[in-house]
Amino acid sequence: MEGTQNLNSHLSTGSAKTERIAIVIIVLFHIVGLIGFVIPSLTVLFIKLVPWHLLLMAGVIVYSYNQLSTKFLLFGLLVFTIGFSAELIGVHTGLLFGNYSYGETLGIKLFNVPLMIGVNWFLLIFSTGVLMQRSRIKNIYTRVIAGALVLTFLDMLIEPVAVHFDYWHWVGNSIPLKNYFCWFILSAAMLFVFEKFQFKPQSKAAAALLIMQFVFFIVLELMN
Repeated sequence: MEGTQNLNSHLSTGSAKTERIAIVIIVLFHIVGLIGFVIPSLTVLFIKLVPWHLLLMAGVIVYSYNQLSTKFLLFGLLVFTIGFSAELIGVHTGLLFGNYSYGETLGIKLFNVPLMIGVNWFLLIFSTGVLMQRSRIKNIYTRVIAGALVLTFLDMLIEPVAVHFDYWHWVGNSIPLKNYFCWFILSAAMLFVFEKFQFKPQSKAAAALLIMQFVFFIVLELMN
């Protein structure tokens, strides 16, 4: 019995250490990224590092995940596929989001859609899902709607910055309202998927990532 308690205590300590390391990396790299984006002489270099930053954040989330499992990997693949497919439809038809095209900032593209956009959708959905999971909201549908609203608000912050730094561009330089509507619907659908996977309580690292995304884009919006 004492051995089991010691083991549980050791695992808890290890988990807390992992969480702290993950949060430090998330905060540090977002601060460094902000510095690079606001100093003109560094901006070109840091824009090229955006895909690597997204991959690093994905690695940190995997590292901080509580009891890595096939279920988690399946969820990641599913969200990547849904997100990438939605962007593929959006870029080539304009039916989703509106008429837009991707620039070079997000890196390698497949059928004119950056592969990193699928990674980004995974990061946003998992982080928001964990944040809602850690909230006091008990009802699954309320969590889904609240999370989708959070992500839609984040998109409102991202849009001007994304255009400025060549993430993507809108035809006529006008962001249609249906972009935000589709963001909300797509976010809600994937957050519902998150809920159905019934993940065990997760590290604060994922929630910290979402918070730093807000900080990052708010500061850039104010600085540009």
